[in-house]
Amino acid sequence: MVMAELTGANTRVVEYFAFIHDLGRQNDNHDPEHGYRAALIAEKIAGDLIDVSQSELDLLMEACRGHSDGHLEADVTVMTCWDADRLDLGRVGIRPDPYRLCTEVARGQELLEAAYERSLQW
Repeated sequence: MVMAELTGANTRVVEYFAFIHDLGRQNDNHDPEHGYRAALIAEKIAGDLIDVSQSELDLLMEACRGHSDGHLEADVTVMTCWDADRLDLGRVGIRPDPYRLCTEVARGQELLEAAYERSLQW
């Protein structure tokens, strides 16, 4: 949430993204459609389990759909979601590439290293 505050992202969308974006996974290996399935889950539970406006739901769904595609340009909230996910790649043995991060905040050396070290603990 620190990164969301620094980028000016919608913190509610970023928080829901953290919980929802991988819910569509059918396996832990290659599953290119899992983000699309997660977006459908978000749409289905909106209003019942998650409290979001339509514009927040649109951002959440966009973030879920595109989080594994390597995109670098979008709304600041969506980019913050993507960066938060990419900064956690250490958990699968991958050091995040700053050139594949969307925001200046995420590319900052101090945050990049701290996130990588934290992700190794998972």
